[in-house]
Amino acid sequence: VYYCDGNITVHIDQKRFEQVMMNLLDNALKYSDQGSTVSIDVRAEKNNIVIIVSDEGRGIPEEDLPHIFERFYRVDKSRSRNSGGTGLGLAIAKEIVEAHGGSICAASEYGKGTNMIITLPEG
Repeated sequence: VYYCDGNITVHIDQKRFEQVMMNLLDNALKYSDQGSTVSIDVRAEKNNIVIIVSDEGRGIPEEDLPHIFERFYRVDKSRSRNSGGTGLGLAIAKEIVEAHGGSICAASEYGKGTNMIITLPEG
């Protein structure tokens, strides 16, 4: 599901930012049950653009939230590198977002889902 309020303009490196969105969407789909909703909400707030990727997946345990943007950190330690990734995706996403003058954070309730929130300067 995709929501966007109005005509929003943000200056980004399209190829690099596509990498951010693909990573967030891949994680949202990977950790959600089949048939659950994954959504993207784009809106203008003050002088910023806010992009929220939401899922109804299993969520991230509270003790893991402060670490998910660290290189090589994986919430599910039992997943192998072949099935669970390298633990670099969110760290790379954070670097790209910050290079665009923005920020990224996560809000999650274990067992209910996760919101990945990107804030970028408008314009």
